[in-house]
Amino acid sequence: MSIEQQSGSPAERVSTAVDGVEVLGALSPSRAGDFMSCPLLYRFRTIDRLPEPSSPDAVRGSLVHKVLEDLYDLPAAGRTPERARSMLVPTWQALLAEEPEIAEMFSASGEEGPDVDSWLVTCREVLDRYFTLEDPRRLEPAERELYVETLLDSRLLLRGFVDRVDIAPNGDIRVVDYKTGRSPGERYEAKALFQMKFYALVIWRTRGVIPAMLQLVYLGNSEIMRYVPDEQDLLATERKVEAIWHAIRRAEESGDWRPNPSKLCDWCAHHALCPAFGGTPPPLPAPVVHTDSGALTPEDVDAPGPTPAPPPPRA
Repeated sequence: MSIEQQSGSPAERVSTAVDGVEVLGALSPSRAGDFMSCPLLYRFRTIDRLPEPSSPDAVRGSLVHKVLEDLYDLPAAGRTPERARSMLVPTWQALLAEEPEIAEMFSASGEEGPDVDSWLVTCREVLDRYFTLEDPRRLEPAERELYVETLLDSRLLLRGFVDRVDIAPNGDIRVVDYKTGRSPGERYEAKALFQMKFYALVIWRTRGVIPAMLQLVYLGNSEIMRYVPDEQDLLATERKVEAIWHAIRRAEESGDWRPNPSKLCDWCAHHALCPAFGGTPPPLPAPVVHTDSGALTPEDVDAPGPTPAPPPPRA
């Protein structure tokens, strides 16, 4: 079961009503990234709403994010590597209680899936790397797992979830996102930053302040990517988001949701329905519903950006 399939969307629980305004649609950074990487993938996820299986990597991302979120509920002195490790198994057990079907992707022997004990060791290693990059005893985040949204003048609603927002005594805002994967290569850095610029745009439009720092914390290889945005950056991001939305509308009107084969196809769950792999997409639903559901997906939680660095070749 994918995170997107959970009953009830976090966005639906916390989003604000847009009174008196006919909203054209809604877009999150992950769904915008879907369309940029493959319009057919956008269609499958947002219009057809096809189910996608979760994976040990996606669950690891959710588990580590939850531990890091809860870590900051503790007094500063207690935010140690040892305490984080002690939180891992109880958090895992709570996740299993909510979604018992997750256990099906693991096996005690490792014959049909990864051994859960070995997998938990990898989760612990990811957590340990966090403490080599930041000292949580010296941080007091203003917000964690923050839902943000803003309505552009075009009546396009932008929304998403931010892992952490830090506010300095002088009012400077730092937007932080954790990634349990590895940092992208230089060729993909701009695409990785799109997600963060998207969040910065929403915060600027809602709070009137441009974030002073965007920070991506990659726990897969212990690296931090930092970027200082300015007004021109965010105006360009707004134009890009608008252009993506217009392209989505054109695809809706034409019915042309063409695939864009790439190495990212190795991660796609829809080969059987994709023309690039000899498949046939299902008939389009009528009427087409092209608005982002706002559901919290694995891509929102733990993606390096709309088009992450290609995965290594399959063995």
